[in-house]
Amino acid sequence: MKITSTLCCSILLFAASVNAQKHQTTAADTVTSNYYAPDLFKPLFHQQKGNEFHSANGNPGPKYWQNRADYILKAKIDTTNKTLSATEIITYTNNSPEDLGYLWLQLDQNTYKSDARSNYFTGLGATQHTNGYQLASVQVSQNGKIDKVNYTVTDTRLQIRLNKDLAANGGKINILITYKYTIPGSFGNRTDYTDTKNGKIYEIAQWYPRMCVYDDSQGWDTLPFLGSGEFYCEYGDFDYEVTVPGNMIVAGSGELVNSAEVLTPAQISRLNAARNSDKTVMIRTVAEVTDPKSRPAKAELTWHFKMQNTRDVAFGASAAYVWDAAKVNLPNNKTSLAMSVYPVESAGTDKWDRATEYLKKSIEYFSQKWFVYPYPVAINEAGIAGGMEYPGIVFDGITDSGKDLFWITAHEIGHNWFPMIVGSDERRFGWMDEGFNTFIDIYASDVVNHGEFAPKRDGEYAPGGGYPADEIVPIISDPDAPVIMTNADAVPEKYRHPIVYFKPALGLVLLREQILGKDRFDYAFKNYIQKWAYKHPQPEDFFRSMENGAGEDLAWFWRGWYLNNYKLDIALIEAKYIDKNAKKGLQITIANKEQMAMPLTIEVTFKNGGQSRMQLPVETWLQNRTTTISIPTTKEVSEIKLDPDHALPDINRANNVIKVK
Repeated sequence: MKITSTLCCSILLFAASVNAQKHQTTAADTVTSNYYAPDLFKPLFHQQKGNEFHSANGNPGPKYWQNRADYILKAKIDTTNKTLSATEIITYTNNSPEDLGYLWLQLDQNTYKSDARSNYFTGLGATQHTNGYQLASVQVSQNGKIDKVNYTVTDTRLQIRLNKDLAANGGKINILITYKYTIPGSFGNRTDYTDTKNGKIYEIAQWYPRMCVYDDSQGWDTLPFLGSGEFYCEYGDFDYEVTVPGNMIVAGSGELVNSAEVLTPAQISRLNAARNSDKTVMIRTVAEVTDPKSRPAKAELTWHFKMQNTRDVAFGASAAYVWDAAKVNLPNNKTSLAMSVYPVESAGTDKWDRATEYLKKSIEYFSQKWFVYPYPVAINEAGIAGGMEYPGIVFDGITDSGKDLFWITAHEIGHNWFPMIVGSDERRFGWMDEGFNTFIDIYASDVVNHGEFAPKRDGEYAPGGGYPADEIVPIISDPDAPVIMTNADAVPEKYRHPIVYFKPALGLVLLREQILGKDRFDYAFKNYIQKWAYKHPQPEDFFRSMENGAGEDLAWFWRGWYLNNYKLDIALIEAKYIDKNAKKGLQITIANKEQMAMPLTIEVTFKNGGQSRMQLPVETWLQNRTTTISIPTTKEVSEIKLDPDHALPDINRANNVIKVK
């Protein structure tokens, strides 16, 4: 049959008329939305392919390499002049595939100089200063020959310009440095000294020139030390000695290897008892602090420590320390020793009397849940650094007590997992350090002592004490707020805790509890920790590791939560019975009004009592701004609510509830 053009036109017009009559305007047609799915779910999130150094599955590649730095340090504290002088031998191993014509070291003490760059990056320069490192000599030794070298200091970096290249694939060089510096007072922030009733407390950190990392991502990582961005260090073995007046106690990273020379017989006996005790054992009591018999009768003592496979060491020193200890129970019948040192002012019930308990139980939880604590000792030291972490030792607040002391203890010792074991670059990616650690702290609060200090609500996480997802909304909604992936030193102090601690920690909670589920998340996260223990992961490695381990394309989540501050606003638009009959079910229309998307819980409350829930996956928003779904019900409904547990960071909860008529 032949159809003429006139007839064809008439048929098309009739069809269009019929379709127009069939379409009825719905509530969904009136929704205004900023959501555009193709932007959130666009492919090719990973801009580079995996390679032989960093695999596509997020693991270290088959040719992954990492340089190594071993240290021998001999230091002395002059308590009269408040100086530390030392000699240092670094054995540096170049495992990279390239010869190195120069070496870079960090000189963190130079951040206290009056002309340091750190005086300018916040606009609030320091008012007190030191002269930084005073270098008496810098030499290198290759093949047994010691040479003076040409070197230059730029702010907090030292470049050694070698006379002969350091060979690739295992070449070794010894760096010999003699130096001293003035210990900063209370303005030191991370390292300092302060007065107590029975003497000064010295918190000594960043106290030796240390190697910059040379890796396949940046080459030499030479960002200056400004303050907010913390550390990125090579791993190695440390052998260090600290000489102090004989009445002082030194609490240092690693294991004390000459206890017979620096402790009394009673203290040695008590330490041995503590190694087998789940209850805290006093090594030096409050009463003994002022008793000369609690110290060997010598004018000066040298304390000798060793620590293996670590990226740093730090120590505290004081004549004022009370000292206690207890056994840490680790998986596979392993043990460690938790210790606390603090002045008599900090002693007391619910104060530092419980510090070792908090330390012990936090380590036991983290070891059981994520990765076994690898070091023989862990120390909680009281001073004015007020929350600072180093391998095997943390500096916590001298006035901390109660839940605050627990939270700061758990957080600071938790840093031994991130970044002391998983050695990420804190100076660039603070969230891989603070955010990850805050995340594991949340669950430690829930578990330790059956949740004695739960939920975790402090300056790092939901400081208002409410629902974390609700408390993050003002940050996400703030147009001036930086994103998680901002350089650590570029995050203004106003946003540092919300963006570096809170938001990335909440992101992992969302990933674990709303997106992947606990089993898949835990498997992938533990795999990430195990594969990158004592190595240097980049953000891309974490993203890939979680995707591969959990079996989920998470590009939309990384893009919305980490690379942007995308907002979420899921709204209930309409709820009505099918054919106006409650027994036939309920039909609801939901809209996504902002650029973020998330899986969603819908709660139905029935008029005669009871509730039911259903889950919508994130794919609900893969093509749609609005969606209409049917909920099978056989009885009348009083209310529909979205996200009833306040688990999602929804910026407008007023549109999450509808009363059903």
